[in-house]
Amino acid sequence: MCKPIKIGDVALANPLILAPMAGITQLPLRRLAKEQGCALVVSEMISANGLVRKGRKTLELLESHPSEQPLCVQIFGKEPRVMADAAQIARAHGAAMVDINLGCSVRKVVRQGAGAALMRDLHGLAELLCAVRRAVNVPVTVKMRSGWDPSGDQAVAVGRLAQDLGMDAVTIHPRTAVQGFSGKADWSVIARLKESLSIVVIGNGDLRSPQDVVDMQQKTGCDAMMIGRAAMGNPWIFSQTLDLMNGRTPKAPTLSSRLETMLRYLHHGVEQFGETRAVRMMRSRLCWFVKGCPRSSGFRKAIVRLETAREMADTAQAYFAWLKRDWLKNADPAESEFTVGL
Repeated sequence: MCKPIKIGDVALANPLILAPMAGITQLPLRRLAKEQGCALVVSEMISANGLVRKGRKTLELLESHPSEQPLCVQIFGKEPRVMADAAQIARAHGAAMVDINLGCSVRKVVRQGAGAALMRDLHGLAELLCAVRRAVNVPVTVKMRSGWDPSGDQAVAVGRLAQDLGMDAVTIHPRTAVQGFSGKADWSVIARLKESLSIVVIGNGDLRSPQDVVDMQQKTGCDAMMIGRAAMGNPWIFSQTLDLMNGRTPKAPTLSSRLETMLRYLHHGVEQFGETRAVRMMRSRLCWFVKGCPRSSGFRKAIVRLETAREMADTAQAYFAWLKRDWLKNADPAESEFTVGL
């Protein structure tokens, strides 16, 4: 049975969280995740220096909507004072929680001593965590990898430090900093971290289906699960996982609900970024929603040439009308609009 959890004083209806993904977990996608039952959404990684310098594009990343609350804002940087100031700015813009990135292994981030680089400097990390903890009166969390070697020792050390310094939760993606997204996530590191800590432990990594999410909790004992790439074009993974956790058969989206969600995503994008920018963005992102559907390659070729949101909506509606009218009529009887495209 799915149970609510608390991170600090923030109560969550269930243990499902949308992971921060650079350039992906912008407001439009976060809103779709919340619509499907995700309890907590996290912003994409935001530069603390950019916030403090009041960069227009950086501040734009803090834009929110009441429907997505509670919102967790993830920040990255290496200077304690700058990170503390950035946390206060995030809080002033409505963040219900602040997350500190200790897991990004992109070269330009690591080179400046931020992200996963902080896991190799516990003294500097302690100063940073203390500064952020003193700066805001909302829950503070950290998201990290297993470290720079596969043993998981660094993750346990960082987790204990975070707990001792008043962090409210830790998220662990059990791949090393040098792995990137290659290889397989070592869930045993999540279990080890959970055994070592009393604060909330959130598992992340290789969650591709509702069954994976349930398996992670059962195998590691983690308190919550953070879903990332599997939610791109598939926000239903949250509602399906909740069905499975509550003993119900997961419900796949109908063709109608898939289309409606695509159009809502497009609308949210235009509302957030303006039509010109949103259309450029949606040329690739609307294709997420038809992955695996019949003749989806034709839809992809058509969508990349479009210039307006109206054209995109018309093209999507025409494609789904064909699916319902022609493809379903000739499909195998075992298939229906409840399974197509999954």
